[in-house]
Amino acid sequence: MNKPTSAPHPLAFLSLLAGAAAIAFAPIFVRLSDVSPVASAFWRVALAVPLLWIWAFASREPSTSPTPSHASLRTPLKAALLAGVCFACDLGAWHVSLTWTSVANATLESNFAPVFVTLGAWLLWKQRPNLKFMTALAATLTGAVLIIVPNAAASRVALAGDMLGVLTAVFYAGYMLAIKRATGQMPVARLMAISATTTAATLLPLALLTSERFVPAGLQGWLVLAGLALIAQVAGQSLIGFALSHLPAALSSTGLILQPVLAALFAWVLLSEPMAPLQMAGGVIVLIGIYGARRAG
Repeated sequence: MNKPTSAPHPLAFLSLLAGAAAIAFAPIFVRLSDVSPVASAFWRVALAVPLLWIWAFASREPSTSPTPSHASLRTPLKAALLAGVCFACDLGAWHVSLTWTSVANATLESNFAPVFVTLGAWLLWKQRPNLKFMTALAATLTGAVLIIVPNAAASRVALAGDMLGVLTAVFYAGYMLAIKRATGQMPVARLMAISATTTAATLLPLALLTSERFVPAGLQGWLVLAGLALIAQVAGQSLIGFALSHLPAALSSTGLILQPVLAALFAWVLLSEPMAPLQMAGGVIVLIGIYGARRAG
């Protein structure tokens, strides 16, 4: 995994916070969309792809490594393609989750990614986690139980939505690892364009096969999808991609904790979607656990 330079870009942390705020609007747009969840996931990326390629061709941003050979380009390209596939699975599962459970639940659960990153490293590469991580994992699981239990008692659909939210975190862990693998060897603009194109290509057949409504009914529907694409995808993911290429991994992942907090706040203000006291307590515990896991992982 590539390390960022010793002198981070002065705008890197601000970009991280702005990106987290931008993607926090994604659940609102998904709820307002009049197309099926997987279709909204496809349009979110497909509408962004042309802008990302324009940015990639116009950008003169160099990579941080020496001029690569043809052979050395294969690793970052494979990582970018893998990131696109992981992000397609992440978006597909998360958009469905958002329609089955609350915005706060789905967004908090999707942020379990650092837990799965560390557990995966333990299982695959025998990188045993330390005591701090195990303590953070226990806190995260405790909070998750408090968040999910009310839905388990209330509705099977809501419980299924929570399970999909957790599955989202698995795919997002793969996406973050792949993006981090490619940064430093490939300009951010090109990385975002390649991964987004791969995501759209992966989601298209799934959307066509599973969506009851694939195309928006009118102008308002297209405007919602345009907002999802421009704010959450182009602005949000690109700002985060830029930040990841200039900040240490621990600082990057810690800053992203802002996203579920803002998503829950936006859902409360814009969708009148409050959380029960037990779920609020669980959410706070989960955020503490995620913070600890990211610091210890």
